[in-house]
Amino acid sequence: MDDTPSKPALPPRPLWKWGVTGLAILLVTYLLGAYVLMPNLWKWYIHRHPELEDLPTLTHTVDGIPGDPINVALVGTKEEVIGIMLAARWYPADPLTLRSCLEIAKATVFKRSYEDAPVSNLYLFGRKEDLAFEQDVGPDPRKRHHVRFWRTDRVSAEGRPIWVGSAIFDDHVGLNRRTGQITHHTAPEIDTERDTLFHDLEQTGDLVEVITVDDFHKIREGRNGGGDPWHTDGKLLEGVIRPRKASDPK
Repeated sequence: MDDTPSKPALPPRPLWKWGVTGLAILLVTYLLGAYVLMPNLWKWYIHRHPELEDLPTLTHTVDGIPGDPINVALVGTKEEVIGIMLAARWYPADPLTLRSCLEIAKATVFKRSYEDAPVSNLYLFGRKEDLAFEQDVGPDPRKRHHVRFWRTDRVSAEGRPIWVGSAIFDDHVGLNRRTGQITHHTAPEIDTERDTLFHDLEQTGDLVEVITVDDFHKIREGRNGGGDPWHTDGKLLEGVIRPRKASDPK
């Protein structure tokens, strides 16, 4: 028979202590939810930008061949997009006509600057680009920065138009690897051109916000309509243009 004395039973915990513990748990849960979980959920939601979901990520040539990838977006009216691009010293491209093609050929031969040289048409949403801009690189028209923009049918949370675009760098002129036509050949590092454009836009002071949309591209390498390779980290940069007031100069 075990003569070891039994331990006395612990007195029941006072109800007020249970209440304090419960309140402490509720307080910690609230703090974690309000200051950690919800802010991060909102960041995730904002960076996903549902208004950009299900948008095409590649342009196409008139023949339906995959073209340049989409890698930029702007939020603003047409006038605001044109205004910030001009302020960033990116100039509207000439329409693609026989005359403009002859002009760029002459500029190439004589190595003269042609700051509003035409760009070939690419298609998104069943239509060619709505706006196109470019920026010279020295006097050689074979090298240039350029971007095409299409207005989408989406609007921002504030009801402003959303434009998506493809910013690409032309690094030389040669024959199209698919068709044999004379064309600009593009540099494969499309992220560099995306970042260059946004660096110039930020210098204007007219961007109120720049948002990085991760994983916009699921397929991160390919070839464009000219057969040129491209690769990307999958990100799209979206810039929100400062709204113009009625009193602002045109």
